Amino acid sequence: MRAFTWEDAEEIAQALLAKYPNQDPMQVRFTDLRQWVTQLEGFAGDPAASSEGTLESIQMAWWEEWKESAGADC
Repeated sequence: MRAFTWEDAEEIAQALLAKYPNQDPMQVRFTDLRQWVTQLEGFAGDPAASSEGTLESIQMAWWEEWKESAGADC
């Protein structure tokens, strides 16, 4: 597994989906999302380098992955 950072929203989204398959990404607060991302195996970014925009990008990528995996038309 290659290391990833805050800019790798797609890889982070896939890792979050694997770790939290039943979690609706739109119900996760950014404070929790930031913590969950920094705890992912393979995350090599600076924990202090996240921004609201970065977290929003990750959340949206995760939501798209989550919808696809559930076969939902949300």
